Amino acid sequence: MRRSTLTLLLAGGAIIATIGAVAFAQDMQPPINADEVKWGPAPPNIPAGAQIAVLAGNPASDGPYVVRLKMPANYKVPAHYHPKDETVTVISGDFHVGMGDKLDMQKGLVLNAGGFGAVPAGMRHYGWTDGGTVVQIHGNGPFAITYVNPADDPSKGMTKASD
Repeated sequence: MRRSTLTLLLAGGAIIATIGAVAFAQDMQPPINADEVKWGPAPPNIPAGAQIAVLAGNPASDGPYVVRLKMPANYKVPAHYHPKDETVTVISGDFHVGMGDKLDMQKGLVLNAGGFGAVPAGMRHYGWTDGGTVVQIHGNGPFAITYVNPADDPSKGMTKASD
């Protein structure tokens, strides 16, 4: 009796594990390592020169998303805000961040790899790099960005320097 009960339990466990593996395969993107991240050009509302990778979700739709933004040396993101909260983690390099209506490289804080920031909806902020930097951004979509100075919005074709 014990042996058949054990066999039944093991078979049941194998079925549950198989069902779990199928659900995992259907509902979740497979885990990846950093060298497997697929980079592409950033959307037009992000200053030229950056690359983006969507790790989870869809930043253009409702619901949670995770993206990475790869920025070259001397990259600047003018003062802007978002309609929803977002969190930012520095994956590599250093990322300078500041709060306010105008990018001011004399102010701000440098976040090193592993640094983290939580930005509430409507908070006016800006950022820049000295060297190449990758940040990871988590939020609830759809992602939107509003530049404090409309002339800084690269999607409008009127971008000017905001130093």
